[in-house]
Amino acid sequence: MTEGHAPFRVGAETYQTWYKIVGDLGAGGRPIVCVHGGGGMSHHYMLPHKELNSRLGVPVIFYDQLGNGGSTHIPDAPKEFWKAELWVDELENLLKHLGIFDDFDLLGHSWGGMLSGQFTATRMPAGLKNLIIADSPASVPLLQASTDTILEQNPEVAAIMKKHADAGTFADPEYMAACLVLHKKHFCIIDPMPEDLMKSVASTMEDPTVFSTMVGPSSYNLVGNLVGWSIIDKLHNITCPVLLLSSPRDAVQTFAIIPWFQNIKKVKWVELYNSSHMPMFEEPERYFQVIADFLTRESPNAPLGTK
Repeated sequence: MTEGHAPFRVGAETYQTWYKIVGDLGAGGRPIVCVHGGGGMSHHYMLPHKELNSRLGVPVIFYDQLGNGGSTHIPDAPKEFWKAELWVDELENLLKHLGIFDDFDLLGHSWGGMLSGQFTATRMPAGLKNLIIADSPASVPLLQASTDTILEQNPEVAAIMKKHADAGTFADPEYMAACLVLHKKHFCIIDPMPEDLMKSVASTMEDPTVFSTMVGPSSYNLVGNLVGWSIIDKLHNITCPVLLLSSPRDAVQTFAIIPWFQNIKKVKWVELYNSSHMPMFEEPERYFQVIADFLTRESPNAPLGTK
């Protein structure tokens, strides 16, 4: 296991991207890079993906996006500093720093899948052989429609949340308790929450800069820089094989996933019915088996279809 920092230059400043490698980049096959969600969380909740090293022997790379975890924090950066292109640049910089830009796989979860999709569709990296998108909406307007659907299904909770949203009292314990009710149904159904996931949640609370700027006061009140974000019109640029993972119980509803499937040429879509938003904890055996089967399929360029 190796840890390090990749220097990342933005304008006149040089920041540091923290990363961890499980396995040996010099051996063991094509590395897979795991891109965490949030925006504003840390790599910790992605650590179950070490399983891919155990199962397949491939190097697994974790990293903290700029502003999070072990990477440089910039709490006084102006709001316009934080934009999706920043982390697209950072991901490309990390791949080149590690010397794997010509041959790698990519797995993005939640916001990490959105970021990975934007990276792939806009940079079209020839070295990317397989892309895995897990629990990620194809646009933020579709994510907003998803959370609206969840609130409609939970009217009592929605009334509490609306009261505090109108008053701007998002730190009120009643609002936070209402969010927790929905999280237990649509974010992670395991109670108590797994330790690695708690670490990522705690890191967001310790420095909320990225989450509050990109998302807003909560995922049920989307008012940050990501409002209006969409990758739908660029999905046709993704030419590598794609595995799409989702769950009907997720706050990211099925209709927010459909554009990925409709607009990508080589795509396989698998739904995990015993998970919400965190299948790596909730349904690990099937989750990792589906990923392993995708990465080790006999005909990498064959039509993928659905399952």
